[in-house]
Amino acid sequence: MPVKRVAVIGAGVSGLSAIKCCLEEGLEPTCFEESNDIGGLWRYEEKSKEGRPAIYRSLTCNTSKEMTAFSDYPFPDDYPNYMHNSKMMEYLRMYIKHFELLKHIQFLSKVCSVRKRSDFSSTGQWDVVVEADGKQKSYIFDGIMVCSGHFTCPNLPLKDFPGIKKFKGLYFHTWEYKNPEKFLGKRIIVIGIGNSGADVACELSRVAKQVFLSTRRGTWIWNRVWDNGNPMDTVLFTRLYNNISKWLTTSMINNWVENKLNSKFNHTTFGLQPQHRFLSHQATFSDDMPNLIISGRLLVKPNVTEFTENTAIFENGTEEEIDVVIFATGYTLDFPFLEDDLKNNDIHNSSYKFVFPSFLEKPTLAFIGIFQPIGATIPTSELQSRWVVRIFKGLNKLPSQKYMTADINWNRSKLEKQFLSSPRDSSRVPYVQYMDEVASEIGVKPNVFFLFLRDPKLALEVFFGPCTPYQYRLKGPGTWAGARAAILTQRERIIKPMKTRVLNHNQPPSSKLSWLLGTCLSLALFIFVFVMNR
Repeated sequence: MPVKRVAVIGAGVSGLSAIKCCLEEGLEPTCFEESNDIGGLWRYEEKSKEGRPAIYRSLTCNTSKEMTAFSDYPFPDDYPNYMHNSKMMEYLRMYIKHFELLKHIQFLSKVCSVRKRSDFSSTGQWDVVVEADGKQKSYIFDGIMVCSGHFTCPNLPLKDFPGIKKFKGLYFHTWEYKNPEKFLGKRIIVIGIGNSGADVACELSRVAKQVFLSTRRGTWIWNRVWDNGNPMDTVLFTRLYNNISKWLTTSMINNWVENKLNSKFNHTTFGLQPQHRFLSHQATFSDDMPNLIISGRLLVKPNVTEFTENTAIFENGTEEEIDVVIFATGYTLDFPFLEDDLKNNDIHNSSYKFVFPSFLEKPTLAFIGIFQPIGATIPTSELQSRWVVRIFKGLNKLPSQKYMTADINWNRSKLEKQFLSSPRDSSRVPYVQYMDEVASEIGVKPNVFFLFLRDPKLALEVFFGPCTPYQYRLKGPGTWAGARAAILTQRERIIKPMKTRVLNHNQPPSSKLSWLLGTCLSLALFIFVFVMNR
């Protein structure tokens, strides 16, 4: 029975692309959003609200705009490469206006329950109960796309920190943190060194009397700005590097990256040297941390073993007076609206490519964006949605349950061997590899070799340039006529927002010669990689 009516839960970035993908395939989406606006995680509000994602006022994107864009809607060329949350919201509002998505969203509508109908095994349909204006209403949907994200339930592990209940100061999760003003002159400890912990600790160190950053295992720090001032992901997330990595051992990649990061600052000297190799755990973005450590504004400390009324005691026996404790200890995945037999199955460990629960009789429930891509969320979740709606409509088929279970078990075993045992790593996927996997399911993965025969200029940029989302609109279902131009002009959009003071220097002949030699070498390398992959 083909799917027609689809419930989309959540109007964040994943939900918006889900609506648009449904419309592309002629489905009828209804998006239920609990709050009064779009944006999900990217919408800043002065007060955090239970059950909803929350961000701090200064939050800036960790992925660059060309790698973060929806695949058929580039960011304006004058937008900065790494955007403040307010810029991201501007972009999302332009997106929903351009594709006329707003009329498909019901705001202030909380999904209370999602349950299989009694005839689910034959129809695949769902009963959905939604509360709006204090009243509950029941709906019947042919398909469900869960786009509610995984940053709504803060993990506050108080039992792991003896004495915290006796602490007389303030303690809370980064989910509640908004801005640094009220912490002027305080002595603060931030527990956890993920991206949020690093951001909050660095920001507070500029106003606090002293900030301590406590970490159990340390971390590798990398920067948004990479070689020659290019955005990091536009340099490293390319098809060239993806192909080269297949021929290198994990140890070789770890050695190269760790040497590269230590050349910026020695992680051991700065107290950040982790107990794990680079590829074994998610690294942390921070452009400011080394400067703040070297100037003493931020002091890195080991794990806290105990709190007293006004101090923190660390594993190395040191003790510091503390006014504020901020837990940057991540989030737990929760879908309170799902019926028990769905919640009792570990979604991460029972979903094919982190999207389709393999145990359902009918593939009419999909989870969008609940994984951890090593890269941008928007294009990966959008590609998931493009795949899902084609499965819903019957244009593509999932493999057998036996095959999906085997693939899930293989992937889980791979993750367990490669990464630390951590919630942050249990659903990590490499950006280019994962995008290509999903794109292959729906026939939109670019064939670089045949592209080279038809359009060598485009092929060179697709292979050597950043693997931007536009590549997945060049062919197959959902082809976008503007994809080629978007790829060939992406470097101009990267450079433009920084050229606010234009220097009228002519390019020296040696520079042009270097570019020509580089192009020839790139072409030779492309042919070599293609031959080796045959």
